[in-house]
Amino acid sequence: MPRRNPNSLDAHVGRRVRMARLAAGFSQERLARALQVSFQQVQKYEKGVNRIGASRLSDIARVLNIPVSYLFEDAPPVATSEASPAETPQAGSVTYVLSTPEGLRAVRAFAAIRDPMLRLAIAIFLESIALAQRGKAPGEE
Repeated sequence: MPRRNPNSLDAHVGRRVRMARLAAGFSQERLARALQVSFQQVQKYEKGVNRIGASRLSDIARVLNIPVSYLFEDAPPVATSEASPAETPQAGSVTYVLSTPEGLRAVRAFAAIRDPMLRLAIAIFLESIALAQRGKAPGEE
């Protein structure tokens, strides 16, 4: 039987599971134990290789203390064709950034800053860097 490519929605939900797991400080092994599945199964869920059933989605949400709807936020429109195996979130998307270790590290550090003016200054600084990489000056967006 031929292997199917991950469906874009399955891949999206898997990325959101990974984001929520990392944000909760869970390893794949810890989440697997809580769900009573193998860590390999969690890997397959996160890659979108295996679809996650409704009851398992509910279990994941409960264990990670998130609403089930979180797993579907910003989901791509449901397509009739299967996604390519290389399909990944856009490099500039929030989903992509939060699914990387350095993105999660940056967000955690930013969240730990209590001074709202300092957070605003950092946000402006980061926006300036992003605009400079695109060859635009601040205010040219």
